[in-house]
Amino acid sequence: MKRLLASAVLAMLVAGSAHAAAPEPAPLKTIERLDLVRYLGTWHEIARTPNWFQQKCASDTRAEYRPQSGSTVQVINRCRSADGTLTEAIGEARRVGGPDSARLEVRFAPAWLSWLPFVWGDYWVVDIDPEYQLVAVSEPQREYLWVLARQPQVDPQAYNALLVRLKQQGFDLSKLERSPQSMQSVQPSQLAR
Repeated sequence: MKRLLASAVLAMLVAGSAHAAAPEPAPLKTIERLDLVRYLGTWHEIARTPNWFQQKCASDTRAEYRPQSGSTVQVINRCRSADGTLTEAIGEARRVGGPDSARLEVRFAPAWLSWLPFVWGDYWVVDIDPEYQLVAVSEPQREYLWVLARQPQVDPQAYNALLVRLKQQGFDLSKLERSPQSMQSVQPSQLAR
């Protein structure tokens, strides 16, 4: 009985030390330089980690970035729900850091609340191809991850290579879900308000 108890205690200690020894991922790095002018335009969501604010988005999710006066960018997110209804959320993005920084903040709360820091969410570009056709966006804790592309469908080899790079950055890719794209265009006149 003493041996059994000693073995159980030893197993718990080993398991506890193995769990404690699991390395924390290094701080998340962004790309070195983001050319915001090249980044503007429409991006189709290829994959994402589940999140509460996109629960109703079943397909055709895309984001459009348009320049605004000053140094901000208008963000228009659109998607189709399971019943076919189209929805839209309009927000604003601002760069954090220098003129080439890949760290942005995004807000979808009303403009009159923009002075509150908690209405802004981190939007970090962590990977992008040289042609600005495939991008990965996240935030410092790696809780959220989006893979976006200029086209509704992406080359499987380019996508898989991106996943390898994201895994090397410490992302848990088991949570990543592909986002269906029906190839139908989402027109603003079709949106539910």
